Amino acid sequence: MEPVYINPGAREITLLSENGCRSSDWSRVRFNPHSDFSRFRNITFEGNVSVGLVEGDDILENALIKDCRIGNHATIRNVGGYLDNCTILDNVRIENVGSIVFEEESRCGVGTEVAVLDETGSRPVTIFPGLTAQIALLMAREPKWAENHLSPILREYLDSQEYFVGIGQGAVIENCGSLINVSVGREVTISGAAALKNGTIINNAAPGRALAFIGTGVDAENFIVEDGRLDSGAFLRNCYVGQGASIEKKFTAHDSLFFANCSLENGEACAVFAGPYTVSMHKSTLLIGVQTSFMNAGSGTNQSNHMYKLGPVHWGVFERGVKTSSFSYIMLGAKIGAFSLLMGAHKTHPDSSQFPFSYLFGDDRGATVVVPGVMLRSCGLMRDEQKWPARDRRLKRKLPMHDRVVFDVLNPITVEAMMTALDVIDDLLSRPADDDRYLRYRGMKFTRAALERARHLYELAIYKYLSLRLGADGFPEKKMDEEVYDWVDMSGLLLPRHYLEEAMEKETIEGMREVFDIAFSRYPELEREWIASRFSERWHKPAEVIASYAEDFDRMIEDDRRRYLEELSAQNEMLKL
Repeated sequence: MEPVYINPGAREITLLSENGCRSSDWSRVRFNPHSDFSRFRNITFEGNVSVGLVEGDDILENALIKDCRIGNHATIRNVGGYLDNCTILDNVRIENVGSIVFEEESRCGVGTEVAVLDETGSRPVTIFPGLTAQIALLMAREPKWAENHLSPILREYLDSQEYFVGIGQGAVIENCGSLINVSVGREVTISGAAALKNGTIINNAAPGRALAFIGTGVDAENFIVEDGRLDSGAFLRNCYVGQGASIEKKFTAHDSLFFANCSLENGEACAVFAGPYTVSMHKSTLLIGVQTSFMNAGSGTNQSNHMYKLGPVHWGVFERGVKTSSFSYIMLGAKIGAFSLLMGAHKTHPDSSQFPFSYLFGDDRGATVVVPGVMLRSCGLMRDEQKWPARDRRLKRKLPMHDRVVFDVLNPITVEAMMTALDVIDDLLSRPADDDRYLRYRGMKFTRAALERARHLYELAIYKYLSLRLGADGFPEKKMDEEVYDWVDMSGLLLPRHYLEEAMEKETIEGMREVFDIAFSRYPELEREWIASRFSERWHKPAEVIASYAEDFDRMIEDDRRRYLEELSAQNEMLKL
């Protein structure tokens, strides 16, 4: 039920005037009749203004209010410029702010095109509330489909939605510069921001559990922050910051997307598709023109996407779990296999996607030397798989999770890559080495010894995977004439390619989301179907044999853990007083 507002009578106007309030036309200003008019001080009202119940500790003081609708129990103090064309809901506090202005028909960042991956804008991603990593990746990686099929669907979808433009219930805006066309959601806090323009900040969490926050020194334009956090001097242009993502400590980003639980500090991102759990914590780190997920960038990490011929058109893919050492460099385009460690400078556009869990060294000429599979020995790999779900900031917030994430390190995609690698390794080992004793493949160099060791490591890991998935029932039965289908990693979500194709055929955004949700919920079932169709008789060992391989794998991990702890103990002993 709409509250009853009244124009101030002679008594109220006198009281307001004595408190320094004024208006050129009081007939256009309306109040809740039960308000305490002594709580209005030094307020200038212009245009059509309505103010809800003001009583008790509520106060409106030192502000210019123009064409605003203000809810109950507001506190508005010390606004240097205008509060102009604002809808302010109940229990909002605004203090020490430059100005808050909404222009007519502003969409507050919704519909902004982000020139991700290719900085020239040929792979634009349109940002909007509820954007998922999966739909965004479709836009970026399938630009012709996005232009011809998705664009009209998305335009209709955006036109059909009702997006709140104003200051939401329980929001706090304090000690800030100007906010121009910035929609602030329910219970969002903005504290100390330098300047915000053309953006939307959304809180989907349960009451009292908001993740959305904008902190000190933040400067952002053309953005959406949805259940994310910007703080301590972050500088953003044309960006989407998703659920649980945190960007702070003067991190700079333009034309980039940051999805679930990303953590970015100190460095810089340009045209980056940062899938879930991308982490960069160091100064002098530049991520540019690259797709990532579960990535950890070492200090001084750098990429090149500009060859000074056709502009910054080059881009690359770091498959899930890639780590980069300090001052690593790679010339894009390139594709780095899952859970690999990148070290040194790489200038030959390597494609190591068939060799996951590898060390990639850049030699003195910029060539890529690969030691396949060696990351499988690391005790840190299994630790990563356990820590990611434990560090999900979205949990316990009772919010609708947009990004669908499967955390498994050993999964149909990494296992398929290892099985393919075994065939490639056999082929490479059948060839003579070059004069420098290296075997070459797809812009990479291998030693014979590294390939022979990788064959053993990959077999151990594949049997470890089978031991985890088969259970007491053994191999699932293959259905008659069932084909082996390809799998895709959709920025954290693992699914068969035919689900991706089904999503691309849908005529609504909701339909696309539903396909990805179904694939996520059916993941264990789909994985068993894949195992049934993919694994030939070669792999059908008795349960005790598979268990023996798995034990060897676990023993290898435990040996690495033991050696690490022994080295750590020796270092601590050395450093004692």
